[in-house]
Amino acid sequence: MKFHTAYLWFETKKRREYINITREVQSELNKSGIREGMALVSAMHITAGVYVNDAESGLIDDIDEWLDKVAPFGPDYRHHRAGEDNGDAHLKSLLIGHEVIIPVTDWKLELGPWQQVYYAEFDGKRKKRVIIKIMGI
Repeated sequence: MKFHTAYLWFETKKRREYINITREVQSELNKSGIREGMALVSAMHITAGVYVNDAESGLIDDIDEWLDKVAPFGPDYRHHRAGEDNGDAHLKSLLIGHEVIIPVTDWKLELGPWQQVYYAEFDGKRKKRVIIKIMGI
């Protein structure tokens, strides 16, 4: 069994952004030399997430609007009593999830025909990272 670890760093210009990281994950898989196994991709911050879905701008807008309906930005979060203003970002991260596991087959990410890997930032404008951990043979 072999392991490969890499980090992606982000400092978004906006508070909320959705970044397609499929190429970066595949690039790390290529570097790993792993033919069969799993790729774990995980946001290392509690106000960000990682998900797999379609790379279509309308869907990304729909996801963003849905998250904002469920957890809107605003002052009415108990978390803000600690001096923060990102209570909504914590909840959005819970809804999206902080990690995905992608099968690896024949040196490729085993994604469906429209599936892509995304980093979702909900409290940006500061440096954050994602870990890519590839395990296999």
